Amino acid sequence: MSSPINSAPVTVRVPAKVNVQLAVGAARPDGFHDLANVFLAVGLYDEVTATPSDTLRITAEGHDVDQIPLDRTNLAARAAELLAARYGLDPHVHLHIAKDIPVAGGMAGGSADAAGALLACDALWSTGASRTELLDICAELGSDVPFSLVGGAALGRGRGELLTPLTVGGTFHWVFAVADGGLSTPAVYREFDRLTEGTDVPEPEAAPELLAALESGDAGALAAALSNDLQAAAVSLRPALTATLDAGTAAGALAALVSGSGPTTAFLVKDAEAARDVAAALLASGTCRSVRTAVAPAEGATVA
Repeated sequence: MSSPINSAPVTVRVPAKVNVQLAVGAARPDGFHDLANVFLAVGLYDEVTATPSDTLRITAEGHDVDQIPLDRTNLAARAAELLAARYGLDPHVHLHIAKDIPVAGGMAGGSADAAGALLACDALWSTGASRTELLDICAELGSDVPFSLVGGAALGRGRGELLTPLTVGGTFHWVFAVADGGLSTPAVYREFDRLTEGTDVPEPEAAPELLAALESGDAGALAAALSNDLQAAAVSLRPALTATLDAGTAAGALAALVSGSGPTTAFLVKDAEAARDVAAALLASGTCRSVRTAVAPAEGATVA
């Protein structure tokens, strides 16, 4: 069926995320893990542009695009297909991804592209999909995709896709150290399972002190409450991350942690000046490939 497309391209900007808390439960029978996942959107963005086409096509530019698939296995392509199927349309669109979020770095770059493609196709095809419908499709695409759509801050339960918005009372300054190469999220979870085998893994719960720190905007309190249950697994698979974490802490970061499943490491700092100092020290340490600074929270997927 032909789609009621607009002729003008639609560009959507979508943010990266950092997990300020990632509490992981034991493996479920379906292989997934229940999570208490406190997402914070940060001001590093990919842009996804949807243009009418006679077929579904993916192109990309920017950092490490040689590491992402440019076929229908790309989450952005799957987003277009799912939206088109729901509305009886042909998924004929050219999706161009301008990447600035680290690839395979634990910052939900692929999920961001999926959310961006979904919103861009929704606008291009004038589907009129409700926010609830878009979030349903996001959840089908992956655990982090719903948050990429909404941005800000949220607690994710289930696999991370069941979101409760959170209040953030201030601006938080971050430095991100990008490692050489990526880490497979499934591999990190398998290592988590190996490391916790035979132990009593508690039910994941959001830490009240962390939620209070977000609401108050207190960077020191947030630093004291940051946690990531996948960090030990990520460091086990990539021991060199320890040197990066140590370098950022020695340079004055309030706290350091692996972002999500890694291997990007995240450093919470006091202010913009401290961000510059920590970024420079991390680069000089030789323990990472590149560094990025950003503030949080950031808004979710937005039509430019």
